[in-house]
Amino acid sequence: MAPSRLRIGTRASQLALWQANWTKSQLEQRYPGIVVELVKIKTMGDKILDVPLAQVGGKGLFVKEIEEAMLRGEIDLAVHSMKDVPTEFPDGLGLVVTTEREDPRDAFIADGITFSQLRQGARIGTSALRRQAQLLKARPDLEMVIIRGNVETRIRKLKEDNLDAVILAAAGLNRLGFTDVISELLDTDFSIPAIGQGALGLECRLDDAATIEALAFLNHADTAAAVAAERALLKRCEGGCQVPIAAHGTVSDATLTLVGFIASVDGSQTVRDSISGPATDAVRLGSELADRLLASGGKQILEEVYQRELGH
Repeated sequence: MAPSRLRIGTRASQLALWQANWTKSQLEQRYPGIVVELVKIKTMGDKILDVPLAQVGGKGLFVKEIEEAMLRGEIDLAVHSMKDVPTEFPDGLGLVVTTEREDPRDAFIADGITFSQLRQGARIGTSALRRQAQLLKARPDLEMVIIRGNVETRIRKLKEDNLDAVILAAAGLNRLGFTDVISELLDTDFSIPAIGQGALGLECRLDDAATIEALAFLNHADTAAAVAAERALLKRCEGGCQVPIAAHGTVSDATLTLVGFIASVDGSQTVRDSISGPATDAVRLGSELADRLLASGGKQILEEVYQRELGH
């Protein structure tokens, strides 16, 4: 028996509202008569727009205030981009649904050219150290410019900040109807996506059995397994926004394949590896691949990145 009313906590950005409204419409279709209300919550990540995320605390910036509202009983669930969700949850809260993944690739946006056609020393706008490291590995001549803001703001910065290209997640562009601005989709082999990129995560109170049961139909088993493996890798590496860690899982015929990557910020040092196994062993596979990456040079790379971040 579904609850008669559900309150979804969401950030007020265009993309967050799209994601919350999509969840709302899915619930309304499934449970005729249910009242689903959106509660907009401003997070620290929405307030600090002039500083790279890595310098102000990373991922939790986009979820902390929403989780606090959930613990106070002001909302019943939250809809997150999985790539914004920290690997640890506050006591009493947890991830209960991972939705089917949208296109996980990074989108290259430029004025009619592809990545291979970029001029020497081209200026590229991105918000992610992961993208920066992978692109610099391929093209050390590029100048990386950290850009923040919502999807439309970042697209505008191409012209406003005199950039040669900007790179965003294809999933957000597709969801908001900006697919036509994409010049090229970067292969996941070339630019390994962020942990959880393209998937939505639904979080709620773990003692709220009625809400958990009502949301269960939105869970996509293959995506959930792939994202669980990616997040296990990230957790074992103790990574946040301030380190260039990437991982991408895919499931085919109940077999999960996971590719992982750790790099220095300038892309000069990188380690990469992959692992395959039963999708039911997602967490173990993610942790095992993380251990392999750390042992083959990743630990040293991360230590150097952290030391630099701390100004040592």
